[in-house]
Amino acid sequence: MAAPLNIIVIGCGVIGLTTALVLREAGHRVRIWARDRPPHLTSSVAAAFWYPYRVSPERRVTPWARQSHRDFSELAAQPDAGILAREALELFRVHGPAAPTWGAALPAHSPAPPDQLPPGFAAGVLFSSFVIETPRYLPWLSQRLLDAGGVIEPHTLRPLDPHRDDPCNSTDLLIDCAGLGARELARDPAVYPVRGQLVRVTNPGLERVILDESGPAITYIVPRSADVILGGSSDEGAEDTAPDPELGQAILRRCVEIEPRLRSAAVLGHLVGLRPCRPELRLELEHRPGGPPVIHNYGHGGAGVTLSWGCAREVAQLVAQLT
Repeated sequence: MAAPLNIIVIGCGVIGLTTALVLREAGHRVRIWARDRPPHLTSSVAAAFWYPYRVSPERRVTPWARQSHRDFSELAAQPDAGILAREALELFRVHGPAAPTWGAALPAHSPAPPDQLPPGFAAGVLFSSFVIETPRYLPWLSQRLLDAGGVIEPHTLRPLDPHRDDPCNSTDLLIDCAGLGARELARDPAVYPVRGQLVRVTNPGLERVILDESGPAITYIVPRSADVILGGSSDEGAEDTAPDPELGQAILRRCVEIEPRLRSAAVLGHLVGLRPCRPELRLELEHRPGGPPVIHNYGHGGAGVTLSWGCAREVAQLVAQLT
């Protein structure tokens, strides 16, 4: 490798942490600058199972998702990482669902037997997924970065401006992993929030992830080691992070209809996060006159965890072209 670069990664969610780690392990000097750290981030709230949701374009998302699937397959062997290999069942209310391109390369991607479908569903697909327990995974990822020599520093950043006196301008390269904050940081009006509400309940013995995107509202059941995350909602433009009690009850009802064993589950809490959506995910290199180049890596929608390793490795390829 050529001489290592001094790199600032902006953002400490799963995208920023993973990107920083990949670059640090490639030999670069890496600091994360972030206003917030886990658990005060959207990444900490996410149900966080491997599934490309509300993100495009598919031609780019598919290879990133597959790469992350391979990485999670390896990381699942590390007991402290909080990654659980799970079978997932996606349900459809009508026959003949379109097969996603990302599914073709997955192990055990196959039609679900009719006797495994809940009442009211005409078809289903089984595939291998991973549940990432973010209360465990994000601290583990942060510590792995620190152990590798990375640095995490608190900073509140203003919009990027190469002509202003800014400590960012003294570094070799910026990586913009600001998520929803990229609206202001990168002055990108295409970024918008999609509010998601979740209910956390005790686990009555569930192990399979179940997903229904074919109804009027997205519904999913994500069993973790000690609890289950139930979802959800997808409210475009909403930025209120206070839980809605009526919506929480509706989520519970939908999930119980699909998995009756949840009737015995006790509610542990309600969670709200804002997905950082964009018409297309932005992962590209920008050269700025008068300032260091920027690699933008944001707009992951509901698939930040799902795409985290694939996008980080593409960022590393872009960085290699600069050295």
